[in-house]
Amino acid sequence: MGKINIRRHIGDILVSKGVVTDEQLQEALAILEEEPESSSRRLGQILYQEIGLNRHIIMREISKVYAFREVLPDTDVAPDDIIDHIKNNVEELPEDIIDDLVHHKAVPFQRTNGALTIAAADPSDPNIQTIINRLTFKQTELVYCNYELVDQILSKVYEQKNEFLDLLEEIDYEETQIDQGEEEVNEEEIDAEINQSMLNSLVEGMLVESVRQGVSDLHIIPSGPAATDIRFRIDGKLQLWYQQNNVKPEAISAVIKDKTRNVDRFERDSSQDGFIQRQIDGYNIRYRVSIMPIVGNQYDRKFESIVIRILDDRKVIRDLDLLGLQKNAKDSFVKSITQPSGIVIITGPTGSGKSTTLVAALYSVIDPTKNVLTIEEPVEYIIEGARQLKISASMSFDQSIRGILRHDPDIVLVGEMRDLKTASVAIKLANTGHLTFSTLHTNDAPSAVSRLFKMGIEPFLIANAVNLVMAQRLIRRLCKECKEEFQPHPEVAKGIGFTEEEIETTTFYKAVGCEKCGETGFKGRSAIHEALYFSKELKELILDAGDDIDEGAIKKLAISQGMLTLRGSGRERIKEGITTIEEIIAATIED
Repeated sequence: MGKINIRRHIGDILVSKGVVTDEQLQEALAILEEEPESSSRRLGQILYQEIGLNRHIIMREISKVYAFREVLPDTDVAPDDIIDHIKNNVEELPEDIIDDLVHHKAVPFQRTNGALTIAAADPSDPNIQTIINRLTFKQTELVYCNYELVDQILSKVYEQKNEFLDLLEEIDYEETQIDQGEEEVNEEEIDAEINQSMLNSLVEGMLVESVRQGVSDLHIIPSGPAATDIRFRIDGKLQLWYQQNNVKPEAISAVIKDKTRNVDRFERDSSQDGFIQRQIDGYNIRYRVSIMPIVGNQYDRKFESIVIRILDDRKVIRDLDLLGLQKNAKDSFVKSITQPSGIVIITGPTGSGKSTTLVAALYSVIDPTKNVLTIEEPVEYIIEGARQLKISASMSFDQSIRGILRHDPDIVLVGEMRDLKTASVAIKLANTGHLTFSTLHTNDAPSAVSRLFKMGIEPFLIANAVNLVMAQRLIRRLCKECKEEFQPHPEVAKGIGFTEEEIETTTFYKAVGCEKCGETGFKGRSAIHEALYFSKELKELILDAGDDIDEGAIKKLAISQGMLTLRGSGRERIKEGITTIEEIIAATIED
């Protein structure tokens, strides 16, 4: 039976079981037929990656088709005895086998009397069978296990090795000490230092480790004439990861530049932007590199600050439910993005998750009947099903904005309304029957209205075009392992809006710190939102205001209609036991 017939046969079984509809199957098969020959994606992957169906339900049924039994079917947490058993198996099996299994989301689940059971999130993956064929066991069995459980097990039993960092331990930096009084650094000296010092291992190790630790940004900063700090931004906070001494900062910058596309290694007096691509643990990771000249104590030295943003498509949220929107915000958001036209604006500072929210919104409205265009500079995440315009010297952001109306769009994402020209086109799109998404830099949702007006957009256009303005912030989540109950001072709690009754009925927590969270007391982040829905009454208020837009009146009306302010949303996160009073105070301004 050919590959296409097998896919159709499996698909027909899924349809007969009511797991997918015939329309969903036909859509998935059409996507598979358009895949390049080199693609190894299977029907199940298309169904949960492209069509958005539940991964566990799809893979469980496909496993049944192939007669793979399921292990740990009725649990969300792997029992400790299972974890211990798998940990022993990992330690006893060949390291290269374990590494390959891990890359394909599989674990050595059970080992008894010369037999081995491998549990995989996708046992139909032919790569796993190839790995099993390299084993010498008399009997092997491949079984199915929920992806989340496999991921959970791997995080507990498998410590991925960073071969580049292992190499660093072998370096003797005593040989590379330099004269602290030396000022001008020439290219020959930099080349010699790079060759002597294995700095390649440091940079490659940094790229690998940052992905494994869930870092959002890497900062490489000269901290002296022969010292460089490497800092990781984890959960929004910078922390020192490594300090390189006895090596000129220019040498480390040169190594990073050599690995970065679209930058000139010998240019040290102007800012540059480029990118790096790497396969890390079997996944393609993109790094966006920003390089800027900075001043140091030695004015003749040409120091540079380098910031690298990690773009990991595995972190893209496609399901609105996973955004964690609170009820009122979610209802308003869904109502706004399901309109045939109008603009949805996300506001907040850099690093507040605006792009994540917009991408999730796009994935919820994309379908093959719509032409979805995006204009971003730079493009952060690849959005399947959208045409993402490529900004370059040949086609600037402004040229893209001018030309987009002629490109027959249905849905448009404008990365940022940065000026009147961009805002005017975005509002025009929204007013001419297009669903539009964009971002704006304001402190809260109501101030976005006055910001648009001050940019030069007329109030009647704002009232007619905008569906929703949503402000958001990211706050750190308390570590589940070490958070402790405590009773805050009543005045502190009242200061962020808690009533006396709420203080009595709320369980407050404080951050403590443990090995699991790196002694910070926090692990992961969550969002708080202020969703300003443009109701009929709000539109009339803006129209009647004319040139005198009153942000206070807009906020008062929205709150009366159920809007939670950012601080109000934060109070709900505290009640849920997710975060602390201090986090909400730091992330929000007074209502």
